[in-house]
Amino acid sequence: MTHGFRVASLCLSLGLLVSVVACHDNKPAAETRPAANVDVINVALRDVPVVFEYVGQTESSQQVEIRARVNGFLEKRVYTEGSLVHAGDVMFVMDRKPFEAALDAAQAELAQQKARLVTAQANLNRVRPLAAKNALSQKDLDDSIGQEQAAAAAVEGARANVISATLNLGYTTIVAPVTGLSSFAKKQNGSYIDATNSLLTYVAKLDPMWINFSLSENEMLDLRTQTQNGTLKLPPVGKLEAVIVLADGSIYPERGHIAFTDASLSSETGTYLIRAAMPNPTGSLRPGQFVRIKLLGALRTSAVAVPQAAVQQGPRGAYVWTVDKDGKAQQRVVETGEWNGNDWVIKSGLHPGDHVVIDNTLRLMPGAPVKANLVATPPAAVNIGGPDGGVGGAAAASGPAAANANAQANAGTPAAQPSPASGAADVLGEHTALYFASGSSSLDAQSADALAGVARRLVAEPGMRVVISGYTDSSGSQAENERLAAARAATVRSALVVAGVKTERIEMRKPAQIVANDPPDKSRRVDVTFSPAAGG
Repeated sequence: MTHGFRVASLCLSLGLLVSVVACHDNKPAAETRPAANVDVINVALRDVPVVFEYVGQTESSQQVEIRARVNGFLEKRVYTEGSLVHAGDVMFVMDRKPFEAALDAAQAELAQQKARLVTAQANLNRVRPLAAKNALSQKDLDDSIGQEQAAAAAVEGARANVISATLNLGYTTIVAPVTGLSSFAKKQNGSYIDATNSLLTYVAKLDPMWINFSLSENEMLDLRTQTQNGTLKLPPVGKLEAVIVLADGSIYPERGHIAFTDASLSSETGTYLIRAAMPNPTGSLRPGQFVRIKLLGALRTSAVAVPQAAVQQGPRGAYVWTVDKDGKAQQRVVETGEWNGNDWVIKSGLHPGDHVVIDNTLRLMPGAPVKANLVATPPAAVNIGGPDGGVGGAAAASGPAAANANAQANAGTPAAQPSPASGAADVLGEHTALYFASGSSSLDAQSADALAGVARRLVAEPGMRVVISGYTDSSGSQAENERLAAARAATVRSALVVAGVKTERIEMRKPAQIVANDPPDKSRRVDVTFSPAAGG
């Protein structure tokens, strides 16, 4: 019985085990992870605003020394030290009594000389008719004329002494020559003032205020190189807008412009002095303050830029999430450049045509499927700091043409190519002809779009190389034409390098001279020729 009970229990246990296993086997398989919904942008070459930032110091645009112009005792300081004084306000008064006495003496001397002149004129009037009748000699007449002229000259001398005494008396009241901030008084009431200690105080004009800062020789050369090769577009110096950030991080509400650039390098500091003029109507800026000055108006041309939210930081450095042609997320390591506004310039790692994820990145894993929603690239903006982030409004990269090029790139449809005469690119099989505006070395939106296609092909075909060659005009200055052609070719090369093309895959050739039977537009052209074995 006991044995039978054990067998029954074993059979029951086995049955339960089989049931449990069967139930486990019938459990439905775990569901696969759903595709994440993400917004992506289509990477395209575009112009991005660049902000240059330097440390500057404020300086009065007109700091005037207030000096005594006559010797004497300082009677009274009228102004309040450190206050704002206006032009014509009385600041100091010197003892007037000695100068009033000197004026009285000068006026008495003038009256005396006028009386002598009257006597000399009367004497001349008597002598002249007698000399005409030979009653008096010619010598008597000459003496009378000389005495009258000497008396007239003495009157003028006495009159000048009166003017001088009047001026000296006026100089005893010392007024502010400009409207500005006053300094402390260097001499107190009762001090004797002469030429050795005539400085009484300063008045510093506050509106406008100067902001002085410096560029090193290397920085200046780097800016010049970038401008010449077309990767950086700078407006005229006077058109650069200046914004300053105060010590507490706040943005000064007024904006100024560059007013002066020193032509020579300082041998003491090895820098170039640059000065911006900043409106200061309320006088909130004071001389000697240290500020951060930001220059707006420059553009990074034909750059790859993505929103800052798309750039992440990992063990290997900065990276972005991209969506490949199979609709799967991939990490892409990138090298970042300038960070400005809502844009982060990417030096390498991204190419035109890539789809970059700009939101919902925390749900992504390499190789995970995603549901991508293509959105328009946010407009470029500038970052001037400040408590609110200081995004100074959206600014078009380079006007309507650039906005149109961005829209075409985001839509994934190439722009129609106009005729060469309109300055557009002309795609001709194995080579692309890019046309520049007369006198310009900057790519327009349509040429940049055509060049983006060249970059995409070079990225897709690692064995392919390109030759870049331009043309020089046969009219005008030969040296200037060659310089412009070389600058245009350098612009094309820089755009390809920014797009991710290695420099060893790009060959630069000397610009060719056009001949008489060539079309006129050829002088504005740069050819980008594909070649599996370009070189030589």
